[in-house]
Amino acid sequence: MEPPQRLLDQLAGQEGNTRQKAARLVIDLADTAKADGYLEAVHAHVSGVSVITGGHGLRRFLQDLSADGDGHVAIPTTLNSAGCDREKMEEMDIEWPDFLEQQFEIVQAYERLGIDATLSCTPYDRGIEDETGIATWAESNAVCFSNTWTSLITNRESGLSALATALTGFAPRWGLHLPEHRVPNMHVHVDCEMSHLSDWSVLGDWMGKQVRPEWNMPYGPMPYITGLPDFMSFASKKALTAAAANYGCAMLWAEGHTGAPPLEVNDDGTVAPPSGGWQGSLTFTQADLDQRYADLAPQGQVDLVVIGCPQASLEELRITASALRSHMEMGRRIPDHRLWVFTSGENYALAEADGTIELLEEGGALLLKDTCPEVTPYNRSKYNHLLTNSLKAEHYLTSGLNRLPTSVMPIEACVAHAIDPSLAQGPVPVLNPKAQPQHASSKTYRSDDALLSGSGLRSQADFTVRGRALVTDVPITYLGYVNRDTGVIEEPGHPLDGVAIEDTILVYPKGSGSTVAPYVLMGLIYTDKGPKAVVNRDICPLTLPACSLLGLPYGHGFDADPCMAVNTGDTVEFRRTSSGVELEVLERVQP
Repeated sequence: MEPPQRLLDQLAGQEGNTRQKAARLVIDLADTAKADGYLEAVHAHVSGVSVITGGHGLRRFLQDLSADGDGHVAIPTTLNSAGCDREKMEEMDIEWPDFLEQQFEIVQAYERLGIDATLSCTPYDRGIEDETGIATWAESNAVCFSNTWTSLITNRESGLSALATALTGFAPRWGLHLPEHRVPNMHVHVDCEMSHLSDWSVLGDWMGKQVRPEWNMPYGPMPYITGLPDFMSFASKKALTAAAANYGCAMLWAEGHTGAPPLEVNDDGTVAPPSGGWQGSLTFTQADLDQRYADLAPQGQVDLVVIGCPQASLEELRITASALRSHMEMGRRIPDHRLWVFTSGENYALAEADGTIELLEEGGALLLKDTCPEVTPYNRSKYNHLLTNSLKAEHYLTSGLNRLPTSVMPIEACVAHAIDPSLAQGPVPVLNPKAQPQHASSKTYRSDDALLSGSGLRSQADFTVRGRALVTDVPITYLGYVNRDTGVIEEPGHPLDGVAIEDTILVYPKGSGSTVAPYVLMGLIYTDKGPKAVVNRDICPLTLPACSLLGLPYGHGFDADPCMAVNTGDTVEFRRTSSGVELEVLERVQP
């Protein structure tokens, strides 16, 4: 479908160079997704703010994008968490040269584009219950929360695609915008008590860990959950969807708490499986919950306790304050700011007004706003084992962002450990590799001829690239698991762990993990540590934007699975033709 006239005008440069770049990306995304049209978005939320997530790729891109001074967002747009609280730099003791300067170089570049620097990873925690329409959000926990609990619909956008929609006002109509794609694909029955907020976080993470590579889930796992208690608080909903988003879950259904899923209902009132059956049917038991807590319990000295990932709601702040008050009434206080509580600036102001902040600070907690545990660089001379109540925090803190051993307990236990360091004694634990079931590979050696045809990007001119293929059938997680300086994949258990992507024709199904992934790839392209070209099996909104904006040859949607047709080490030629792109194996590597 032809783009709207205003988008075509933007593409022609009639609204300036900045919107022209954004329009090019929106149209590339629409073509790639085979979108059946365009939608006007009502709100955007942009990720890629912290120095340790976006890195030099983000800083250089924003410098280039805002340099013209002619670009301004077309719709209300908010900004994700920064890497520090600028008013608490001394207390955070960040050992990163010029960190604050670099951080607010990024924030100010976004502000020049007209973006509201809310610096919050919870844009839904601002009274959006009555809002409807199309949002374009690039924060995974917010995407899952919005689609699940509100009437705002958003695809799982990258930081770049959300920014492109923010600047143009248009989003391709595809994916979760289409009702036929908003259908549950796995069934999870909960057969245990849910007593703590962290129980919901464990459940969300546990569901994602059960997903297998062979399950057909083009838009990620979308569970239908039964057996839940009658009441779920705001913070419970937040904890569940935030942890589920760790594994690409963009929405879920909770029996009795969300609208009914678009499935047939049996005579006994239960929901029938979708056409073709559930990809997986699972039961979460008390034994599963207990085992996860046992696995995640601190086994050595805890250096710091962090609460608020995603940023703490008023409910979480008050639960933390209540737990701390019980110790304060016994004359105890947290020593050395061993508890850091992260929240948004808006919730900080509300909690300050009702006395919650004063109580927490009186008890020895450090209150931080505008930042989040997973995007903060910790001083490793002090902090080498963290305790948290969040599986989202644990997932990312143990990744390459910080590589910190991280344990998980309910808020009340977290506060107790902050009060009494002797509760977890012994040496600092070693971060053990976490090989996931998702890392299982089905690749076999291929020796036959291979010539695959696929689709490219409208914005790219003809190209021919020849080189060595680097191939995996397991998604690549750029943020945290690809070294932003060397381009080496650093994910234990991944088939390409320890391998550099530099100067290869990189073939993989799609990107996974954080919506900030494109900035890592862009940084590698800027410094010549990236691939010569990227070939994806699936539509990948985490990879495509970087290739579109920086002109890296890109292809997807082939007539055969390139991840299976090509071996690592094969000499291949990747070229653009008048009808699309082709990937040809010129010489097979010998097994």
